[in-house]
Amino acid sequence: MNETDRNENQVKNTQNDTKTRAIFLGLGLAILLQICSTLLVYFYLNASLKVSVLTGATVLLITLWTNKALPMGVVSLLPIILFPVFGILDTKSATSNYANPINFLFLGGFMIATATEKIGLHHIIARIFLARFEQSPKGVISALGFAAIALGTALSNSTVTLLLLPVALSITDSPFLKTRFLLAVAFGSSISGITTPIGSPPNLIYLGFLESIGLERINFITWVLMMLPVTLLMFYMMVSILSYGTKGYELKPNIDNDISITKEHKRLLVILATLLITLLLNSPIQPFYSGLGLNENLVLLAFGLTMFMPKIGFLDWSDSKSIPYELIFLFGASFCIAMAFSQAELGGAFEKFFKLFNSLPFIVFIFLVCCWAIVATGFLSTTALIAIVLPIINVATSSFLDDTQRMLTMLIVTICASFSFMIPISTPPNAIVFSQGGIKTWDMIRFGFLLSLAGIVLITLFGISYWRIFL
Repeated sequence: MNETDRNENQVKNTQNDTKTRAIFLGLGLAILLQICSTLLVYFYLNASLKVSVLTGATVLLITLWTNKALPMGVVSLLPIILFPVFGILDTKSATSNYANPINFLFLGGFMIATATEKIGLHHIIARIFLARFEQSPKGVISALGFAAIALGTALSNSTVTLLLLPVALSITDSPFLKTRFLLAVAFGSSISGITTPIGSPPNLIYLGFLESIGLERINFITWVLMMLPVTLLMFYMMVSILSYGTKGYELKPNIDNDISITKEHKRLLVILATLLITLLLNSPIQPFYSGLGLNENLVLLAFGLTMFMPKIGFLDWSDSKSIPYELIFLFGASFCIAMAFSQAELGGAFEKFFKLFNSLPFIVFIFLVCCWAIVATGFLSTTALIAIVLPIINVATSSFLDDTQRMLTMLIVTICASFSFMIPISTPPNAIVFSQGGIKTWDMIRFGFLLSLAGIVLITLFGISYWRIFL
């Protein structure tokens, strides 16, 4: 073995040792926080042993999701072991959450997303948008944001961010403009995430929770009708905020106008259009039309499976390896946590706190809920936050809010979770552009604060007026 090989082996060994230490430190921290939180809740808050152990187990999971000591998919499967061992849920109840119908809706959506990415349809859509808008910083910000929203109607916000990131990075070498363009992708993807039920994980968790407690679920088209005005207004606010101060900058984007659209692209567009028409026809318009009566989860899964059909689809089984199954496990863990909190009746412990706001006008209550949700996402991932908070809100407000008001309150918290634009780790799009685009924390905070503030105002106004019509 020569000197070069020995040096390479030493470097690899050092990296492996560093990685091993990081894993053990992450595991040790998670276990320590679990023990401390369990003891704190049991002795200081006088909670039951079951609630204390559940709180500690949840802290363990959140810590491991955050510090990444173990892969996300592995951590997401831990509730199947932890909850039965500690007597929180039985094995059958715990595992049933991983087969929640919402997971199959998400799986179908990702099959379609994988096909879109494989044939390059997303690049064509993005380039077309860039060519249609004004060739200026404001025009590019508008184009990237609009492309994110358009793609977000069928893809998750994380997927949209990953697909548009290379486009945003390739337009200019100016750090000033590049920051604005990357934030347009991140913010636009988060905004697009509220437009459809499959746009972001919190949406799916909310719909799954409604089904689990016996409340009527919001169908696909109704959701789009509710959220589209908010999406468009937030898009306008985002463009106004990010384009401020860019007038003096000249920009000549390198846009490839010679885009060839193949038969594959046209075929996928026809399939997507057919999917949207099917969802539209399936949505009831009471009392005039009762819909087709199809299960939306199965409809989306069926269209996702067509991506594997010869002469029709675009995927083979090897392409399924790119589907993020760990996110499906994450959803299962989120539903499992929600069920555990619901059965533990933890919300009862917060009932006295929520009753303090009972005398306030509902608009003030909703405004405070919006502010709290956006602040909370700075400390917890949106998925974990929604999984934990929804059952608490449902139980703690049941004595003074009717079903419609509780559905609305939980919906507002869910949407606000997607509007946390300030903190890099609060949403997946923020984390992606922060880690891969080199954005400064202060830039994200100052632009994100203004956009979050606009979101709070819009959600409050829509929550007490327009959204109530549909619930």
